[in-house]
Parts: sequence; C-alpha cells; structure tokens
Amino acid sequence: MTERMVPRMNRFVFVIALLCFALPALAAETPLFKGSEGIPADAVILFDGKDLDNWAYLDGRPADWKVTDGYMEVRGGNIRTKQEFGDCQIHVEFWLPNMDKASGQGRANSGVYVQGSYEIQILDSYGFGKESGDCGGIYGIAAPLVNACRPPEHWQSYDILFHAPRYDDKGNKIANARLTVLHNGVLIHENVELPNATAAGIQRDLSKPGPLMLQDHGNPVRFRNIWIRPLTTL
Repeated sequence: MTERMVPRMNRFVFVIALLCFALPALAAETPLFKGSEGIPADAVILFDGKDLDNWAYLDGRPADWKVTDGYMEVRGGNIRTKQEFGDCQIHVEFWLPNMDKASGQGRANSGVYVQGSYEIQILDSYGFGKESGDCGGIYGIAAPLVNACRPPEHWQSYDILFHAPRYDDKGNKIANARLTVLHNGVLIHENVELPNATAAGIQRDLSKPGPLMLQDHGNPVRFRNIWIRPLTTL
C-alpha cells in the first residue's frame, strides 16, 4: 500500500461506516422517533414532531410553521435553529407536494442550509435531471452524482456530513468547507469542497459556527425527524 492510497482509503472507510449507519433508518418511510430508537446518543434533536421550540425566523421571532401529525410545513419565511454548529452530521426528512403543473424551480422548492450558508437543494426532480439546481444539488456548486429522488408525496431523507471551513489566527481561510451527502441512503456527494457560500444564505461570518436553516420558497414542503451531531473532528 502506498502513502498516496491512505487518505483515499480513509475516506472510503468513513463513507462505508456512514452508509451502514444510515441505511437501516432510511429504508422505511415510518417515523424514526420511538423514544430514542435510531438516534445517536449524542445527537441534538432539533425537531421531534411536537413543537418548534428550537427554531426561529431570521428576524428572531418564534417560528410559526404549521406543526401537525409529526411534521412541520413551510409558511411565513425561512427558519433557523437557535443553536449554532460547526463540524456536524445532520439527518433531515422531507416531503414534497405534487406540483405537476409547475416546472423547473417551481416544483416544490425548498432547501437545507448547513451553517445557514451552504444549500442542499430540495425540489421535485423525480424523473428529471441532476444539475446543481436539482434536488440534492449543492446549489450553484455541485450536481449530485445521481438523481436519487422519490416521487412527490413520499418521505425522503438527507444524511449530511459537514466539515466547516478553516481559518488561521489572522482570519485567513486555509481550507474550504466540505460536504458528504446521502439522499435516501444513496451517496450523492463525497467530500465536495465548497469554495464559497451558496445563494440566498444568511449573511454571516463563515469562520464561526452557524445555524441549520430551512427555506421557505413559497411551496408547502414538509419536514420531520431532524437531528444533528456536533463533531469535534472529521
């Protein structure tokens, strides 16, 4: 084995470990929340289907998205977590309405913004493409490796591994942020470098921890079973 092979093998082992963790939970479309079943012991539960106590609108008002039957539904503007995070693992499930008379970015549009700055696109792209603006794309930066979408009106999931950008003591960026993403248990991004924040994110200092943000793009997208694991190393 050469020294050059070691980093690649480490990444491979890490992705396999993530797949082994994620796939059992993603195989079913039933809620994961039955006590603490299926959730890591060190996870911060951001939404358990009961209330929005952990969330606020961007102006600081308490989040007021509709909460019913174990999910929340988009309304009234983008929402963000009150808590902020650096390196982390994120699990989020989403449901898209059937908007078959709409086209392009009008088909059940939303987004998950890691650190409020890096969007993983949500869109009804079932049977369509795999560009950076399609479902699973890192908006404007990277297309998903494969279109892993389910049809609308079916629950879907993202499992996200985020490595925050690194800065030196003088505030100079020395390493870009990186993302690994599984969509419905399928690897769609592996260790993708993010040279900049994506469009429509929160204007913030990228050298500091940030919130998870969910986008209101005017469509009744639903979310459930959201948790996050802060990581000290990646």
